[in-house]
Amino acid sequence: MVHDSPERPTPAPKPRRGSKSDLPQDDLTLDTSDVDPETSAAEEEDEARLPDASDDATEAVAEGTLSVGHAAIENAVRLAPTSPGVYRMLNAANDVLYVGKAKNVKKRLSSYARANAPLPARILRMIAATTHVEIVSTTTETEALLLEANLIKQLRPRFNVQLRDDKSFPYILISGDHWAPQILKHRGAQSRPGRYFGPFANAGAVNRTITALQRAFLIRSCTDGFFESRTRPCLLYQIKRCAGPCTREIDFPGYSELVREATEFLSGRSHAVKELLAAEMEKASGELEFETAALYRDRLAALSAIQSQQGINPRTVEEADVFAIHQEGGYSCVEVFFFRTGQNWGNRAYFPRAEKSFTPEEVLSSFLAQFYDDKPPPKLILLSHEIEESALLADALSVKAGSKVEVSVPKRGEKKELIGHALTNAREALGRKLADTATQSRLLEGMVTTLGLPHTPKRIEVYDNSHIQGTNAVGAMIVAGPDGFMKNQYRKFNIKSEGLTPGDDYGMMREVLERRFKRLLKPPEGEAARAKENDKADDDSFPQWPDLVIIDGGRGQLNAVREIFQNLGLTQVSLMAVAKGPERDAGRETLFMPDREAIKLEPRDPVLYFIQRLRDEAHRFVIGSHRKLRKKDIREAGLQEIPGIGPSRKRALLHHFGTLKEIERASIADLGKVPGVSAESARKIFEFFYAQPG
Repeated sequence: MVHDSPERPTPAPKPRRGSKSDLPQDDLTLDTSDVDPETSAAEEEDEARLPDASDDATEAVAEGTLSVGHAAIENAVRLAPTSPGVYRMLNAANDVLYVGKAKNVKKRLSSYARANAPLPARILRMIAATTHVEIVSTTTETEALLLEANLIKQLRPRFNVQLRDDKSFPYILISGDHWAPQILKHRGAQSRPGRYFGPFANAGAVNRTITALQRAFLIRSCTDGFFESRTRPCLLYQIKRCAGPCTREIDFPGYSELVREATEFLSGRSHAVKELLAAEMEKASGELEFETAALYRDRLAALSAIQSQQGINPRTVEEADVFAIHQEGGYSCVEVFFFRTGQNWGNRAYFPRAEKSFTPEEVLSSFLAQFYDDKPPPKLILLSHEIEESALLADALSVKAGSKVEVSVPKRGEKKELIGHALTNAREALGRKLADTATQSRLLEGMVTTLGLPHTPKRIEVYDNSHIQGTNAVGAMIVAGPDGFMKNQYRKFNIKSEGLTPGDDYGMMREVLERRFKRLLKPPEGEAARAKENDKADDDSFPQWPDLVIIDGGRGQLNAVREIFQNLGLTQVSLMAVAKGPERDAGRETLFMPDREAIKLEPRDPVLYFIQRLRDEAHRFVIGSHRKLRKKDIREAGLQEIPGIGPSRKRALLHHFGTLKEIERASIADLGKVPGVSAESARKIFEFFYAQPG
């Protein structure tokens, strides 16, 4: 889907200012070593995790409890309207059990109140737990559908189908607020002027497409500030991924034509763009301008690469979302494909939480309403299964989109083939997830046997800290569970204690653990309500309390942490320390646990390999957090923090490289070329930026 945001007047080209760095701020490769927990959940394109399977076997319901539930619903029926609305069933603790909508609320609630009605065990359990019902009237059934979806996403009732891991989708933006438009990845509110193309299934698909578009159309990706400071083209110009408008290597009309071609391609007119480029290539070749012809050839190849990566590109579907659902082993997988401007912009698998008694049609119907709660729907939605309220859903999405939205189940032709392709992907995604979960489960069960844990850990927390001679000290926590690393649960802790001796690892670990567990022991106001909501009777919610805590260190670190736990009154959390092998040899680690002999596992033991992965992930995350903090500190403090660098050398370095960031990137040899900087000074500068944290 293409969106135009309001345009502001395009500023005229500005005079160039001095800077001699060779790379734009958007590097050629993404540095994933410095993942910030606030953005990791958005940028890490992990496949959605698999929910715990719920047992939907018929359970004996106490007659008295069921009668209380029927009485509560009968009381609500007497006051219920005969108009459309949304109802919420709540238990004695005021937790929402179920959110439903109806064209006639009174009639719908009456169906639950009949004592002898043949209802599924899931419904009987819900009725038995109900103590009161809340009702919200709406003007139309369409409004009721939209409100129901919104409330389910907010409240996560245990008896509803729940869409989880619902992240925003990235778009490609060609900016419209500069004379030389920039191409970039965009998430969130579309407030910046320009053309938006999307949604794409994940950030990886956007990054690959932007890279190919740069090769094909040579549009800049650097920020406006970096653009304005250029005096010579950057490296992207040298490798033919930018036309160099910053230094007028291309004039304004020429660059505008490149932008127009890129916009045409993303708008679905790719065939016309490729024909134009092919004609220009033939013309240049005929005039013996072989370098120009080779440039057009490379641009054509880049466009072909984009379309080959997209897999299927339908001929008859301009704009559609394709949904296919597959159920197996008590789980559901919904595969979603995005088609815009006749191009495949990626697919994504979802694993909604639903009890086994839900049919594919019921899961898909509830999933769709929640999926489009915060997303613009396309003109066409193709489904693998016929849902009961497809007409109502189409009306609701049409109201939301402001234009007609069609919901259909294709029976033949290319659209049917798209559904078949999506079904295959749904089946394979669920199969992979089941296999991965089984492997992870075996590893967790192996830890129980090897380490003598009281039960299989559902949440493992691993702690590490990093610093250089006590400066920029930071601690970090990574979290793993039955579905692998839970990156949206990662946290970093900037060490704040003023009385710590530089390099006091025990003191740093004490601060980190006290801050982490005191928050759990006594959550702030507002947090308590959220914790209560998360910890209600919902087997699928990921626990906030760890079953096992792992620290990087030996017996000394273990005893220090054990003392911290005793002071905090933590007795239900298992504790383990992982000491590195001789000369840090992986595979020869020693495991320490309280009141036990040291544990040495065989180098190829799967459990040892799993523990190594946990330890290494914590180390990677804390090093990245430390480096980010250190870089910020360096940029704020300036070059005067480097030993032996006075005002004269600082001026010489800045004059030669242009920015502090480019000085940081420079090699020792490049630093040594600066007038007044000796080989020894160059080494000190380099080591200042690249010193290894402890």
